[in-house]
Amino acid sequence: MVGMKERGIRMQCTWRLVGLLLVLGAALGAHAEPPSYKLPGRNPVSTEPWDAFLGRAAHFAIGQQYRVQNPLSAVFLDTVNLSTIMKDGKLGDPERLSKFVRRLRPDITDTDALVLFEIKPDNEDGLKEGREQAERYLAALNAAVDNHKQLAGGTGFDGSLFLEFENGGTLWQLSWRTPEPGVTLYRWSYRRKKPHASWKERAAQKEEALPREEAARHGEMAEQVLRAAYGGGEFPSGFQGQVYLPVDCR
Repeated sequence: MVGMKERGIRMQCTWRLVGLLLVLGAALGAHAEPPSYKLPGRNPVSTEPWDAFLGRAAHFAIGQQYRVQNPLSAVFLDTVNLSTIMKDGKLGDPERLSKFVRRLRPDITDTDALVLFEIKPDNEDGLKEGREQAERYLAALNAAVDNHKQLAGGTGFDGSLFLEFENGGTLWQLSWRTPEPGVTLYRWSYRRKKPHASWKERAAQKEEALPREEAARHGEMAEQVLRAAYGGGEFPSGFQGQVYLPVDCR
């Protein structure tokens, strides 16, 4: 285990080395409709663009990080619909929900803190879409929950994690911020190769947009490695590197 302190967007974090690294990524937002690629780790007939592929990895990691930082809360991620959130989160009778909204799935819902977050790419469209969806989910829930369990948009949830290739290889970063209640925006970036450099030297390098070439070269099995990093499972064989997660963010 490696302990290192690096500043996140608005918080102090202790970084933990969790194991083998799988590279992620593509330059999100570089093109309105990024081209699709046939990559290891993806469905070979998939036509999903890069933003959808990387978006799933970002949603998973950010949701898991919220759980890590709020271990005593009942946290529901985007695999769970409003009906189940109402029932299992003890917010009230799910039958009060309109049948048209019961299957909606917010990205993060904390039924102890009574807050909700929507996760979107860090651009103007993402901010607008996140705001509209968060408002829609909050309106649906608050029309049905018990009187003393009204929810609001969450705030103060910012951070980042790092993925490094080999010793001094390309360093990837997933960053997220919550610029307004209920909307968490993410972006991918990277730092160029710098063999045998220290962690401080790597983190101090210039942050750059993630090139599409890097995405095509290193884009396989991203979600599987993040699942292993957060879940403590086995990493895919054949990959060497590190994953740095913020484990003590306050």
